[in-house]
Amino acid sequence: MASAPLQLNLIEGSVTFTYSPEAALDLKAAIAELMQRLKASANKTPGTKVEPQKSMEYQHSGEVFFECFCNPNIWPSPFAAKLLITVRDDRIRLTTEAELTRIIEDLNTYLENFG
Repeated sequence: MASAPLQLNLIEGSVTFTYSPEAALDLKAAIAELMQRLKASANKTPGTKVEPQKSMEYQHSGEVFFECFCNPNIWPSPFAAKLLITVRDDRIRLTTEAELTRIIEDLNTYLENFG
């Protein structure tokens, strides 16, 4: 499948880069696992010890290097969670936060275009 521009809406502004549908499906799977970890962290009962959840560390190298990181142990719910996003190549590096729910929407919109 061919690559196409993926636009991610950040807290302030957006970033667009070439991304493949296969990579988008990999990211979607990584986010689905993250959502399960976030739910596990959010559903803990007060006073009980819950085992820390593993962080999401997604990386993709294409025309640019793209990385998403999220520690599910610091967010009270999936709706509050933010991802640390890095997009870089040999000339520029962008590192910023993005809302998890917004990235999910952007990814679903991108994948619908290949429907």
